[in-house]
Amino acid sequence: MNPRSPFSPLSALALVLAGGALLVAMLWMLGAGVAAGDINDGGAHGGGRGLNGYGALYRLLEATGHDTDFARDEAALEQPGLLILTPPQGANGADIAKIVTRHRAIGPVLVITPKWLARDASTDQPGVARGWVRLDNTQAPEWQGFLDDVRVAIGPAAAPVVDLRGAHAALPTPAHVMSGTGQNLAPRVVDAKGRILAATYRQQDGAQLALIFEPDLANNAGFARFDNAAITLRLIDDLLPPGQRQVRFDLTLNGLGREPNLLTLAFTPPYLAVTLALILAGVAVLWRAYARFGPPLAPARDIAFGKRALAENSAGLIARARRFHLLPAPYADAARGRIAAALGLAPHGDPAMIDDAIERAIGARAPDHSYIAASAALRAARRPADILRAARRLHDIERLLTR
Repeated sequence: MNPRSPFSPLSALALVLAGGALLVAMLWMLGAGVAAGDINDGGAHGGGRGLNGYGALYRLLEATGHDTDFARDEAALEQPGLLILTPPQGANGADIAKIVTRHRAIGPVLVITPKWLARDASTDQPGVARGWVRLDNTQAPEWQGFLDDVRVAIGPAAAPVVDLRGAHAALPTPAHVMSGTGQNLAPRVVDAKGRILAATYRQQDGAQLALIFEPDLANNAGFARFDNAAITLRLIDDLLPPGQRQVRFDLTLNGLGREPNLLTLAFTPPYLAVTLALILAGVAVLWRAYARFGPPLAPARDIAFGKRALAENSAGLIARARRFHLLPAPYADAARGRIAAALGLAPHGDPAMIDDAIERAIGARAPDHSYIAASAALRAARRPADILRAARRLHDIERLLTR
């Protein structure tokens, strides 16, 4: 008997659909990087919300219709649009130069140099949120291998600080302003003494590369002044080609990059072929599981219980071995013993005397039957059909004498 299935077809289908939905949700989380953690770690990058971060610039670009995103792997760094780099003071200049060289063939690059040495603000104090920092001191970066012809220095700025269109900047710390010098720099923001706070870098291939030496023009502390936000937004719009609105903030140089996730690898050659094969196999298994009729069959025992099963197994063994000639004599002897016991004769006496006694007994009850002839026919039979026919005749005689 087959056991009854504990689930109805609708319940099984609901379980399968729920499991599929959870799988899709997991794959989406892997692809979207939901499990990667919060990037608001107090760093000076596009996800930072402290005074030294550029989260305000990121949100301003979003609010003004730009297509903003973070670049956390090499594939994102090679996407078209403006790439904004915010390397820390200890970044490797060769790594910066490599990213700039690879991307400038695709789109413009803006590099914002760091100035502030910051430490995390204690969240134990009232009103302090996670990701806030305290600005302790300033330090100019030393990126050997990247624009070695450009020098940076920190000092007081001479008011006013203006851009090419005459818009005034309002720096939060005018006594500690970073400026740059170099023959290939085309100034975009300068102070009264000509110190360059932001510039574009002239390149022979004509690629667009801009540098904001004074980070307070673009960071969260500087964006407390509307004039600084307007100057930075104008610089970014001037860098973007006509009709281009894509802007990406690099996070790889800030230690927030990530390796390709499982979802990306699964749909990237050569793993794509394996993924498609697994999807097709899953669809086939799902279809077979849902289309199956009835509960699963209970496994049968290899050797069943009972005398009948024992007889069937013995018969099967004899049939497989084809030793039919061994059956007639033992069956005839067993029948003689049972009839002799039923007639009150000694089962182990002289076989001839027992056969004569059985013959007289059957002649008295059924003159048309002969025990001796039936026993002799059975002992002489060799083919399965003849053995079965003779055994039935002898069995009929036994029933007449023993009932």
